[in-house]
Amino acid sequence: MPVINVENLTDLDRAKMEVAQLKTEVKLEREKVSKCCEEVMEYIQGATDEDPLVKGIPEEKNPFKEKGGCVIC
Repeated sequence: MPVINVENLTDLDRAKMEVAQLKTEVKLEREKVSKCCEEVMEYIQGATDEDPLVKGIPEEKNPFKEKGGCVIC
């Protein structure tokens, strides 16, 4: 899709673009935020067993584990 510099368009062209965008947006299916939040919460709670941020990474599978300590002589 080509990039359009809106500053170079006439007021009529800008209005046409805005109407086209609004026509596209009006066709979108909308859901209530309360319903979407419930679905997101269920998804998050269902995946906590596999979530490394909640559960942690086992030491043997941690690629960022320090290989050795620093020794100062």
